[in-house]
Amino acid sequence: MKVFITGGSGYVGRATVKALIRKGFEVTALARSDRSAQRVESLGATPVPGGLTDTGTLRAAAGEADGVIHLGQHYGADTAAVDFAASQALLDGLGGRGTYVHTGGVWVYGNTNGVVDENAPLNPPRLTSWRLKNEEQVRARASGGSRPVVVMPGLVYGHGEGLIDQFLVGPGGDEGTVLSIGDGRNHWALVHVDDVAELYVLALDAPAGSVYAGVSGQNIPLARIARAVAQGAGRAGRVTSLSLEEAEARMGPIAEAFALDQQFTGARAREELGWTPTRLDALTDLARTP
Repeated sequence: MKVFITGGSGYVGRATVKALIRKGFEVTALARSDRSAQRVESLGATPVPGGLTDTGTLRAAAGEADGVIHLGQHYGADTAAVDFAASQALLDGLGGRGTYVHTGGVWVYGNTNGVVDENAPLNPPRLTSWRLKNEEQVRARASGGSRPVVVMPGLVYGHGEGLIDQFLVGPGGDEGTVLSIGDGRNHWALVHVDDVAELYVLALDAPAGSVYAGVSGQNIPLARIARAVAQGAGRAGRVTSLSLEEAEARMGPIAEAFALDQQFTGARAREELGWTPTRLDALTDLARTP
């Protein structure tokens, strides 16, 4: 089976390409630069030159594949429009021959008020509100014979990369400390990058129109996460708590999403696809010095 992937040189994309190759898939991967091409080629995939705005390239590459995984994201004022056009081109190229796996994110649910599943009400922060219409239109293609599936990862961690390290330890923080928001009692729904990669592979066999929360059941208060990150960054005990307003000034719009209180089960993917996350000790992983 031949799978075309966008975002294959990125954080989650590299793990997904590795998972696909391990399971015997032939992989082609969109590559917008020579560096991206070298990255995916080193993993065993065949690079396809182009970017997410090259809809003709996307349509043609999907047309030669038996399945598509869309992990890439364009950043800018036109993020929503580019994502929509790319998804439609990929669906058009693939037709009904195979499954198109689209990437969402659990942030679209807003505060969950306890542990919920994929049927919870949607209330996204500003940062991800654009996803709702795009995902609705992607799933609507099932009625026309396409096989769309949406995977919605939680906060992805592992191997010292991802948003957690980028923003809590990154350039927005006080010198020598790790950032947190508020009193830290809000929960983050976490998933290890290697586990969510396995879910993307399994989703290629999911029923058309399905939606899966890519979370491993690790719903951990931010205060504990920040302490573990500080330990791993060599800043044990040094955490700076910011108000939401202060966090937004330093981090930008993503601070509103980081301040959400979210808890998910992830049971649907386990029951329907046989997904079995095995990396279930996020705090130890985050506290481990690279």
